[in-house]
Amino acid sequence: MLLNRFLFFSLLFVFGLVQVHAQTTVKLASPDGKTRVDVTVTADKQLVYRLLVNQTAVVDWSVLGLQLRSGSIGTDASIVTSSTRTVKETIAWPLGENDRILNQFTETTVSCRSGATPFQVIFRLYNNSLAFRYVLTQPAGVISRELTTFRFTGPFTLYQYNEETVFTPTPIDAFSKTSDFPTTLTNGKLFVSVGEAANLSYTKAVLEKGTTPNTLAVSFKKDYRDLNKPDSVQTGDRFTSPWRTVSVSPTAIGLHAFSDLALRLSPPPAGGIPSWVKPGKLIRSYLTTQNGIDCIDFARKHNLQYIMFDAGWYGAEFRGSSDPTKVIEAIDMPKVIRCGKQNGIGVILYVNRVALRAKLDSILPLYQQWGVAGLKFGFVDGVSQEGIQWLAQALPKVQAHGFILDIHDNYKPTGLSRTYPNLLTQEGIRGNENNPDAYHNTVLPFTRFLAGAADYTFCYPNANKAFSDNLRKTKLQVSKGQQLALTVVYFSPLQAMFWYGNPNDYTNEGEIEFFSRVPTVWNESHYLSGEPGQHIAVARRQGKTWYLGTAAGLSDWSGTLTLSFLDKGKAYTATIYEDDGADSIRKRTIAVKKGDAFPVQLAAKGGQAVVIDPNP
Repeated sequence: MLLNRFLFFSLLFVFGLVQVHAQTTVKLASPDGKTRVDVTVTADKQLVYRLLVNQTAVVDWSVLGLQLRSGSIGTDASIVTSSTRTVKETIAWPLGENDRILNQFTETTVSCRSGATPFQVIFRLYNNSLAFRYVLTQPAGVISRELTTFRFTGPFTLYQYNEETVFTPTPIDAFSKTSDFPTTLTNGKLFVSVGEAANLSYTKAVLEKGTTPNTLAVSFKKDYRDLNKPDSVQTGDRFTSPWRTVSVSPTAIGLHAFSDLALRLSPPPAGGIPSWVKPGKLIRSYLTTQNGIDCIDFARKHNLQYIMFDAGWYGAEFRGSSDPTKVIEAIDMPKVIRCGKQNGIGVILYVNRVALRAKLDSILPLYQQWGVAGLKFGFVDGVSQEGIQWLAQALPKVQAHGFILDIHDNYKPTGLSRTYPNLLTQEGIRGNENNPDAYHNTVLPFTRFLAGAADYTFCYPNANKAFSDNLRKTKLQVSKGQQLALTVVYFSPLQAMFWYGNPNDYTNEGEIEFFSRVPTVWNESHYLSGEPGQHIAVARRQGKTWYLGTAAGLSDWSGTLTLSFLDKGKAYTATIYEDDGADSIRKRTIAVKKGDAFPVQLAAKGGQAVVIDPNP
């Protein structure tokens, strides 16, 4: 009898322990306590989450899960346990918009089961931002769909785009296409960015309209690896998905606080940042020896650090017969590289996907022997899982051989520059060679640039002609002042400043002087004012000097910026480069100090670039 009673209470104690660990709802708060995520299982056993900011739901109960060929996770679900940790660290980042990144968050790992299948969902909460990812702890085979949704609490309009397209504001419930991460949305009161981080082995997922009102769903529709089964992701013994992120701000410029979120969510570099990784500016050379030497001379005189030989230097880029180990007769590559080294200018070489796939392991040691400074990957596959995995294995090889890297065409960043700091920039943007208008230019800071650096490839006009014959159109859709200003507004550690034109044609020194001064990496950055498609104003500091860029959309913009970022008690001189109304640049100087009201008055499509130097 006593033994039976002891056994009864022992079983009750064990059952009680199970009940303590088998949770129905997990709640996690941000470091400041103002952002919260709730995770629970519905009555029909679906795993769901919601995001609240200042006690108000922004994303209401939304689906979590993955559809596997062998079943699914997130359905028939139960929450087993959860464990929480807090992190507060400062990341030194000399290749960014700010040289220090605060990485402070709370994190909970929610261990779940779908039927008998175990899995985890990791949630990180930053102030005003949520990140989450899936972990499959045992072999899962093929993921045929991601079930993640973002169900907003009311109507929102999103800025729809894909890779290098224009932006189209579209209400969620009228949304019929797909939109890339990061996608920005607004309801007039809040601005939300839905993003991605740390994609090393997944497909390029996109957003599409969900099946319930005001809902976005994750889709694999861009993966063309297998046309018969385009929506699939292969997994291994243990699989971790990229992060999905939701960042919230009451203002458009407030989203800038999350432009380094993908870096925070990506692994740090194994050996730190290599000392040879040098940010800088470049001019693109014609495919001749003499033009390469002329570009080196131009770069030396105008404080550029690199020249680039683009497509064609080893032959037609899409032909398998073109050999990236052999240079066309028009270029004496050893002579150009030697000239560059004598003048402190690096040479960057373009290599197309065809040649990269065939000969990457051969060309890396060869180019290292030549003395090449960097590579530009062209027409890579940044869409399929196979293409993204190929890039992931190529990145450490390129870094191991000492090359800076620029990836072009459809690839977009997900924070991998933190893991491989030699990856200075990438395209995945409708850049200046497509001659976009001022609306597009003033939407970009609130959308694509929230993912990370972008190579916009500036096409500033020569002194006596609008562009070389390489450009499809003959005249910029924006002013020269806006061209100057965007080199401050847009962030890219490697910035293509002169994409078209012969360096000998740039005799308009008064206009291009600003390009010689502006840096590409920063100690400190502030978004001062802006609305998508209307205007943007950004201030950035390198050393003791501040740079200010302002640009207008398709309408005139005037406003006043407060120079609160300057040091108290110091006197400064502001050198202003602005449109003169006659298709040129006027330069003037004024005295300024901390707290001054700095007036800005821009005509539609115009811009203004300012250098603010402390007085001696």
